Amino acid sequence: MPRTRNTRLAAVIAELGWSQEQVAAKFRRVAAESDAADLSLVTRSHVSQWVLGSRPQDRAARILCETLSRGLRRPVSAVEIGLASGAADVSAVEWSGDTASSLVALGSGDLDMERRHMLAASAYSLAGLALPPGSWWDEAYEQARDRSLTAAGTVSAADVASVREMMTFFSQRDQRRGGADGRDALVAYLRTDVASLLSRRAPSEEVRRDLFSAAAELTYLAGWTAFDASVHSVAQRYFTLAVRLAAEAGDAPLSGHILRAMAHQAVDLRHPRQALELASASVEDQRYVLASPREKALLGVVHARALAAADRKKDALAALLRAEDDLGQAGDGGSAVEEPGRVFFFAQASLAHETACTLRDLGDLKGAEKQFKLSVRTRRKQTFRRTHSVTLGYLGAVQAQQGAIDAACATWTEALDAMDGVQSGRARDTVVQMRRALSPFRGRGGSAAADLDERAREVLRNVG
Repeated sequence: MPRTRNTRLAAVIAELGWSQEQVAAKFRRVAAESDAADLSLVTRSHVSQWVLGSRPQDRAARILCETLSRGLRRPVSAVEIGLASGAADVSAVEWSGDTASSLVALGSGDLDMERRHMLAASAYSLAGLALPPGSWWDEAYEQARDRSLTAAGTVSAADVASVREMMTFFSQRDQRRGGADGRDALVAYLRTDVASLLSRRAPSEEVRRDLFSAAAELTYLAGWTAFDASVHSVAQRYFTLAVRLAAEAGDAPLSGHILRAMAHQAVDLRHPRQALELASASVEDQRYVLASPREKALLGVVHARALAAADRKKDALAALLRAEDDLGQAGDGGSAVEEPGRVFFFAQASLAHETACTLRDLGDLKGAEKQFKLSVRTRRKQTFRRTHSVTLGYLGAVQAQQGAIDAACATWTEALDAMDGVQSGRARDTVVQMRRALSPFRGRGGSAAADLDERAREVLRNVG
């Protein structure tokens, strides 16, 4: 059967202005950084065959996407370059429909290996980031309150407490081990137990709202773990569904918390306009006003990152100061306002980490280095091992950018130590960036940089 020319891939290569030989050379470089030695023999002939319609293996397709993403300085998905034509498009995510049914459908697809591959290969949708109109929030709450129920039985306050206990367990595990570890168990619990509870009658409106808030938090966590595992299209679906559940609960601060996560993801994926829209929405009206001091600080510091990504330096610095003030209101032992469990991780170390990222993106490398060091110094390292390893990775990168390669190597050595047992796409990305920064120093036998690069290769096999 004759092959059909892959016009999508050809168009992206043409957009870059690269020859097929250049694509192959850059592909080999990314493969080496990603410890994919078996793909280091890819040549112009392979690229030519892909353009003519042959399908590369999954690992080769992922590295090709990364190669093109670096060239264009934006994410390039397998869908965009015609290598996952059967994958679902995340833009199909809607702001309507029965949330319990949506949770079952999304969880089922996420747990089925074949469908999971299709979901993971689907495109992260900018269209899917467009927020619903203002009237939608009240309508979602009213419709959820009046909807018909499909399952027998009654939800109790103890059921809600059980969901919150699972949230605490999985959230703490995510902080220690990373989002890729235990994600299947979290999704399975959501798809079965939580979806079933959402379809039952509640004895009071208070219990119903508490249940939907708890379900929204756990669905958000499924999105966050997918985000940390670098499965961005899947994370987007969970985040969107979590916002719907929070709206059905009438929980404005929780809606802001989830929108903040979506903004964080958009910043990382280099979509500054959409990131700023989401971050601005997260601090609007009751989402910020009704939030606890610690949550206000979290919303505010991500807003600062979005402002920095949009090159609004003055506003970003003002948002950082406000976030610092808000966290100060929380106090060491918490404020008079009860803090929700979902913000247990956000303290001085987290504020310093996000502040450093903001300053780095504004070009203030010395300020960023100071804040990253503060984050490293003040974090409870074993409790928050994943974030600690990422912070160290970022700190090393900032030091390397300033020419302090010996200091960077020492910091990166600590980062690799901290990654023992961590399963995180974000941690893995810091190792890939580390190897890229070390590439000019490879081949210098016995040098600290060469030894570190070799160790980084080993870590890449296990970190996620």
